[in-house]
Amino acid sequence: MESLNALIQGMGLMHLGTGQAIMLLVSLLLLWLAIAKKFEPLLLLPIGFGGLLSNIPEAGMALTALESLLAHHDAGQLAVIAAKLNCAPDVHAIKEALALALPSVQNQMENLAVDMGYTPGVLALFYKVAIGSGVAPLVIFMGVGAMTDFGPLLANPRTLLLGAAAQFGIFATVLGALTLNYFGLISFTLPQAAAIGIIGGADGPTAIYLS
Repeated sequence: MESLNALIQGMGLMHLGTGQAIMLLVSLLLLWLAIAKKFEPLLLLPIGFGGLLSNIPEAGMALTALESLLAHHDAGQLAVIAAKLNCAPDVHAIKEALALALPSVQNQMENLAVDMGYTPGVLALFYKVAIGSGVAPLVIFMGVGAMTDFGPLLANPRTLLLGAAAQFGIFATVLGALTLNYFGLISFTLPQAAAIGIIGGADGPTAIYLS
């Protein structure tokens, strides 16, 4: 009976949080739209698959080594990290201190977590190598360019105006974000508003690169 109880407690479903459950459902919905409905499969399929992998309970595939350490809640290890950051030895205080720390300090804490035996998840490594370095957006640009058929545009140059009109969403979104900041509804800096504004246009790779 004890073995069965230990087996049940060791299952990932026993550690499934509400947020993870919601994101798993959203990811499945995106996969269904991409596969069954053929709706933006090049975009929704990788997003849905990545969302599934990121939210598997207890897998930590999207966590860095330091995030894995914080999720483990080991009092001794938290005390070591807190001493380096001069903050209280609890997860919330450490996260706040890390958010305010210089990138060099964040890298030191990450290396310290690795020295303690923690390793980053495969998705965290992929993000660092592909997204964080800026390589993936460039590859996306090349792929989109290779797949684009400019025949209709060359045959009817007036359709260029349709593409130009789509970029108006960038300026509208930037102004909208700054308006929310002006009235105190949501706090956005100008760089944050600009990053959000890119999403208002018809250019996914640019949004990935800048935001």
